[in-house]
This record gives sequence, structure tokens and C-alpha cells, in this order.
Amino acid sequence: MRTSRVLLVGLMGSVLGSCGGGGGGNGGGPLVGGSGFTPGVFTASTNFEARCAAPRTGSDPQGRPWPDRLGTALDEKNWLRSWTHELYLWYREVTDRDPAAFTVPDYFDQLKTNAVTASGQPKDRFHFTLPTDEWLQESESGTSAGYGLQWAVLSDTPPRDLRVAYIEPGPTSPAAAVNLARGARVLAIDGIDLVNTNVSAEIDRLNDALAPFASGQSHAFTVQDPGGGPQRTVSMTSANVTSTPVQAVRTFPTASGPVGYLLFNDHIATSEAGLVNAITTLRDAGVVDLVLDVRYNGGGFLDIASELAYMIAGNARTSGRTFELLQFNDQHTVRNPVTGETLAPLPFHSTAEGFSVAPGTALPALNLGRVYVLTGSGTCSASESIINSLRGVDVEVIQIGSTTCGKPYGFYPTDNCGTTYFSIQFRGVNAKQFGDYPEGFSPANTVGAAGVSLPGCSVADDFAHALGDIAEGRLAAALNYRATGGQCGVAPSGIAPDGVAGKTALPPGEPQVRKSPWLENRILRR
Repeated sequence: MRTSRVLLVGLMGSVLGSCGGGGGGNGGGPLVGGSGFTPGVFTASTNFEARCAAPRTGSDPQGRPWPDRLGTALDEKNWLRSWTHELYLWYREVTDRDPAAFTVPDYFDQLKTNAVTASGQPKDRFHFTLPTDEWLQESESGTSAGYGLQWAVLSDTPPRDLRVAYIEPGPTSPAAAVNLARGARVLAIDGIDLVNTNVSAEIDRLNDALAPFASGQSHAFTVQDPGGGPQRTVSMTSANVTSTPVQAVRTFPTASGPVGYLLFNDHIATSEAGLVNAITTLRDAGVVDLVLDVRYNGGGFLDIASELAYMIAGNARTSGRTFELLQFNDQHTVRNPVTGETLAPLPFHSTAEGFSVAPGTALPALNLGRVYVLTGSGTCSASESIINSLRGVDVEVIQIGSTTCGKPYGFYPTDNCGTTYFSIQFRGVNAKQFGDYPEGFSPANTVGAAGVSLPGCSVADDFAHALGDIAEGRLAAALNYRATGGQCGVAPSGIAPDGVAGKTALPPGEPQVRKSPWLENRILRR
């Protein structure tokens, strides 16, 4: 499935997004005359690379001509088949099917394992594509069409409960312009009752309004602001919004010294500069502890996770140590099959990689031996790498919130014929060779959770307070845990079975936060 800017996949029984991707010509459909398919026989993917049914013209953002040449949809599918066999982490678990029977996007959809985890979840929940132009825009600039907010779904069946998780500040944010705030609940859109409707056509219209695919789309939102105040209707027109991935940087005085806090929402290119500025501010304030809020951070660039882990722990704890070692499939035990380099651990980066700070710039550090991490079900992949890597060098990680999503895997985004493919290529392990957390990390007192247990407290998300407010539930619990020497002070609110085989129920108040899938993964650049 080609999934772009998917904020609300499956909300109210509807899947947002459309199928498409690198096809063209006959639409990637079955070809007359057969495909020459021989089960178990694979030609090198380079023989089919950039042979496109609809070649691009012009240049990429770096001014280099696109490599496309005229080919067919079958060439594109044969490239996918061979590329998957060469690089997919679980290539032995992929059923080898004749590509002639599928469209290009449908063929990619089935080039993955069908195995499940111990809890019954699909082993590979991370298989997706994006149009290359959208991937480049979102990953490098942090700009995408929307309202400048993140939705959180507390209930996707009637009576539905849709809230604002956070707002993007700044002049490009339509939500900021109409004074929406975290915790605001959406009751209706364009007069359609979001809370109760079961009319299919109305549900489709709601989903279209909630996640616009372009700027310039106007809708009227009836909302109830936090605190149960009166309803009001605001009009918002979608715009190309530049996100602010690092927000709410502040300190809290305590008897033993100031405690720092920062909200980190996405591992995108611009977050490098935001994190450097934030850590510099906290370092200069002399913080003795840090509360890192990644409850809505699904991931992104792994190198940025490495930089932040270094900035937390400092040089003495990380110098010469492994941040993460990549493990590819059993055909590639000596060299990285994407870069060609000899396999070696990814270090803790002590200098900037050049995403939005000059490459080679020395990074600031807090030199902490402990960090409090606020997590939720939307804490995924690169964010989980921060947790796992710090534990690998004996930094104490105290988890406050709920079980993370469980993605110890990653990939190199790969363009072919205008579609960028994301197919799991490696597993990451820390300095202690640990990377087995497909069910996530869970605070120690979580009820019934399947994740790896960490010290800390299970605490439901609190939509009655702003993120970074000292009274906000998860932040307050972290500060209380620190002040009391490890007391949670709240009842567990962890995951408990909902009676459906292979599924679990979210803890009370735990939202489903849906982002573009590339922001819920572990990404490496070539």
C-alpha cells in the first residue's frame, strides 16, 4: 500500500490513503504473454533498476538527472522481487509469486513475511511506500500539508473521542491561528457528527477533512476546548506547515538541582538543530536530570537518535561504544549490502551529521547517568533506539507512561521510478547485543503488558494539561518518582487483554497517534 501522510489510518472503520506508487503504463496490471517467472530463480535487481513504465524527466533536488529509462511495469515488479530477495530481513519467509498476476503496488504489498509475534501482531507491520517527491519534502524540510496539529484518537467507535495531541507553533500553523490547544475535542466537521455518525459517506468525508493531502482545503470544526467549556466552531484551511520537532524546553527547580524537560516529536532533519539548541540551553542551566518526552515520537532518522543519546550521556559513557549494530539477513554477514562498507557498529555521534547543523560541529552534552523517558504507544523505532542504546552503556532509563510500539528494525529508503520503498532490511542491537523488543518497552508496574520491563510507572496520557506543564500526568509522575526514590503514586494503567485473540486494549486515556509511516520507523541514509 502506498500510504502518504497517514494520520488516521482506520479511523472510524476507514483507511486513509490511496493505493498507487511506481506503476504507470498498464497500471502495473497483469501482462499479456506471461512474465518468464521461474520460482526460486532471481536475477540481480540491478538488471531491472530504474527501468520504468513512466520514466521521470528533469532532476532530483540535488540537481542530478533522474536515472529512469523506458521500461515496463513488469521490470518494476521484477526489480521489487529481486531487491526483496537480496535485502529483506526475512526474505526466506516471503512466498515467491509470479509478478504478472499483480499491479506494482499490490506486488510490493505481498513481498513480506506473514508471520506473527508472540502477542499475535504481524511480525512486519512496517512495509510501506511514499511517492519520492513527498518523501524528500517531508524528511528534509519537515513540511507537509495539514492544519499544524497532531490528532489523537481515544476512541474510534461511537461515541468517538478525537483530541488534539499537540499544536505546531508558528505563523504557518492554521491550528495555532484559531487558538486550538492540546486536549481540544472534535465534535463535528462541516456539520457532520463525528462522535456518533455511522453513515459511510459521512465517515469518508470526515477522514478526508481530518487528513488533507494538499494545502488549500477548508473545513469547519466544531470543538470543545479543554476543561469542558462551551462548544465553538473554527474554520481551518490546510497549509504547507513546517513542523517544530523540539518544543517546550524548560527546567524545574528541585532541592538537588534543576531538572530539564524537552518535548521531542520527530527525528526529522530540522530536529538536529532543535536538539542542539535545547541541550545547550539545559546544559547551561546546569540540569542534574532530564525528562525526555517522546510519547508521540514514532521515529525517523537513526543518526539523529544517536546524536541525542550522546548529548544525554556524554563522552565518558559513550566514547568508543556501540550505539547500534545493524544486523542484515544471512546473505550479508560481512558487508552492509546497501553501502558496501564492512559491517561495523554505529557509534554515538559526538559531532553533527549535517542534517541542519554544519557537519562536524561538536555536540553539547549533559553527561547524565540517568534519564526519565515519557512514552506512549506512539513511541517507536528510532525513539526506542535511544532507550535501548542508553541501556547498552549502563545509563539508567526510567520509563513513565505506557508500552512503546516495538520496532527494533529499520531500512534504507530506496527510490525506483518515482516511488520510495520502505522494506525492513536490518535489526538493531545495542552495545550489549540486545535488540529483542518486538512487543516494546513497558514500565515495571504495567498490567499484563508483553514488553521488556523497565523501571518506572504506567501512567495514562493526560489531555487536561499542556505538554511540559508541571501538573501534566506523566511529567508529574516522573518528578514524583525522582523525588520519592522510585514511588509511582498512581495505580497501574497498563495494557490488558480485550478478549480478541492477538489484540490488546490500550490503557485508559492512551491515544492512538497516527503519523506518516516514515515517522514511525528507523531510517538510515545511504
